[in-house]
Amino acid sequence: MNPSPARHSRITGTGSHLPPQRVDNAELAERLAADGIETSDAWIVERTGIRARHFVAPGVQTSDIAVQAARHALEAAGRRPEEIDLVVLATSTPDMVFPSTACIVQRKLGIHGGAAFDVQAVCTGFVYALALADSMIRTGLASRALVIGAEVFSRILDFKDRTTCVLFGDGAGAVVLEASDAPGILASELHADGRHVDILCVPGQVAGGAVTGDPFVRMDGQAVFKLAVGVLDSVSRSVLAKAGRSAQSIDWMIPHQANLRIMHSAARRLGVPAERLVVTVDEHGNTSAASIPLALDVAVRGGRIARGQSVLLQGVGGGFTWGAVLLDF
Repeated sequence: MNPSPARHSRITGTGSHLPPQRVDNAELAERLAADGIETSDAWIVERTGIRARHFVAPGVQTSDIAVQAARHALEAAGRRPEEIDLVVLATSTPDMVFPSTACIVQRKLGIHGGAAFDVQAVCTGFVYALALADSMIRTGLASRALVIGAEVFSRILDFKDRTTCVLFGDGAGAVVLEASDAPGILASELHADGRHVDILCVPGQVAGGAVTGDPFVRMDGQAVFKLAVGVLDSVSRSVLAKAGRSAQSIDWMIPHQANLRIMHSAARRLGVPAERLVVTVDEHGNTSAASIPLALDVAVRGGRIARGQSVLLQGVGGGFTWGAVLLDF
């Protein structure tokens, strides 16, 4: 009796969505100046590489932009919503305390019955979500998954703190991940170290019908930078070793789009040339869990990433969390 073939997962479609409102650095600096906060386009670009970001309109929820990205991914994959049996959504800005935003997206797309849940790993969220969906497909718990990263960070920013409010934006990205006989997701690795909770967090909560504590993003930028570069390098080398690949085999590297200096440092340490780095942080800002799938979709639709090419995804974020996924597109 012949053994059954190994079950793998592959990305069959990508999609993304950015809110129409684009806010460049000059416009943001003008907004902050009205409250006596000084910043400038030059100051922001020099420290982060960010030139603009997108903010949602009042009343637009995380699920709304997630649905838009999901529809684009489904169209690219040639799939209907009812063919999806798993929705994994990475976000730090859910529509509600519960149920999960994944369930809300499921309802809006007209999907019924399959598993749906949120993943909360902040900026590493999409990498976590993709690795989880891959594991579920490999073990037969699902066959076709929507994996989404979506964020509305503009509503948790303190616009009196120029060290954080200039960094983040809103957006969503999605992929359709399907069971396959041929390997697509080659290797993944996930990590966290709760000793570093305080260096990037939103320390507020809802209690007794009111927000208690601090409901805004707080970050120790220098601590995040030092930790991020080191862990991205180590996890990437580990994933490459698992897959039996070298850094020279990587066609494209898509790190979390947080800060251009962190991204370039991570690429240099791994020996990946700058021209193989996908960069969208200049136009998107840091969209947290949405940043990697957004960048992936931009590169796919722009004709840079082609079928058969090797792509390394790197995530790092609050928690402190980090991880990587190596895939053949």
